[in-house]
Amino acid sequence: MKKLLPLIVFFIISCEQPPRESVTENVKIGAELLIEKHLDILRDKRVGVITNHTGLLPDGRHIVDIFHEHESINLTVLFGPEHGIRGDADRPVEHGKDPTTGLPVYSLYGDTRKPTAEMLEHVDVLIFDIQDVGARFYTYISTMNNAMEAAAELGKEFIVLDRPNPITGTYVDGNILEEEHRSFVGIQPIPVAHGMTVGELATMFNDERWLENDVRADLRVVQMENYSRTMWYDETGLPWIKPSPNMLTLNTAIVYPATCFLEGTNVSEGRGTGHPFEWFGAPWIDAEILVHTLNGYELPGVIFDPVSYLPVDIVDGIQIHPPKFMGETCYGAAMRITDRDAFQSVRTGVYILYTLRWIYRDEFEFRDNRMDRLWGSDRIRLSIEEGNDPAEIIGEWQEEFDKFLSIREKYLLYNLY
Repeated sequence: MKKLLPLIVFFIISCEQPPRESVTENVKIGAELLIEKHLDILRDKRVGVITNHTGLLPDGRHIVDIFHEHESINLTVLFGPEHGIRGDADRPVEHGKDPTTGLPVYSLYGDTRKPTAEMLEHVDVLIFDIQDVGARFYTYISTMNNAMEAAAELGKEFIVLDRPNPITGTYVDGNILEEEHRSFVGIQPIPVAHGMTVGELATMFNDERWLENDVRADLRVVQMENYSRTMWYDETGLPWIKPSPNMLTLNTAIVYPATCFLEGTNVSEGRGTGHPFEWFGAPWIDAEILVHTLNGYELPGVIFDPVSYLPVDIVDGIQIHPPKFMGETCYGAAMRITDRDAFQSVRTGVYILYTLRWIYRDEFEFRDNRMDRLWGSDRIRLSIEEGNDPAEIIGEWQEEFDKFLSIREKYLLYNLY
């Protein structure tokens, strides 16, 4: 049976899970601690800030507004990453002016991906404060990398205001990016799920001398308090602010390292629905056969349910840059997380791609360049096309993965408990 019920969406009960235990002390993020304890490091300096809509303190105030209103901070320029400084753009962003402060805003997700000398002319210290989601191809860490390079080259200080890794600081999974496949969706030799905070990543990029031309930034990380590596975001006591238009919930972030790879195929990754990355499908998929096959692998922490949906171009008032199969009914699978601690998203992604390729070999297509950039390698795609077993494909990255774990260990700033 190919079609479930024409034009009927099967609503899946939310798979968000409650925190393991109530939080006694909320995590204090780097931005809070900078303002409470470390404002002296900005004294008599011109300040530039790389941020977006996630640059909020828990009380709802934005770091830009706080800096602009503070009499001892000389805020001179703002920089926005992918999706813009307000986080509502789903395409390349232009330079502009912040309507609240009147300050210039330079886009780092357009023709320019790295601050220029002209952009930093009136900056002594550059601050990065953006919420990441824990996946290598989420471009905010590439923006951080490029800005750190620019700061190093131009003799500017660079400060990272640390924030939690939403999917914990313990889940590490996936192949290591290969140099020849380096791009804006994979900028350094780390696995797909890195299990690090942005502050830890910045320190590793800097101290391992991975920045271009062997430069090293004058880097400072303002660490969090009351944070442990095992925390999921909903255990931090911090409000969830979707980091990008399609990163709707923590559950989206949990499955994202599995299903973002579908962007490199002709299968819908659920954009244009209320469940991006949690649902995937295409008009030519038989949902019952697909979920039966995927559930047959007995992958830890996840069950696949059949679903049908109709992608549209506007969801909850947000313009979705044309989703795949807009206006066509798609049939496929909804991912229901049953044990988020056991779930292995990247490995699950291998099984999803393998299954789609071999059940629908006449319809399914890889978009080779996009797929290889997401994986940071062509080996996974080629192995799937050759029909190699998913477990064998996963085993191929283990040696380089183990080497990364040894490097990573040196840069972990937070304890497990």
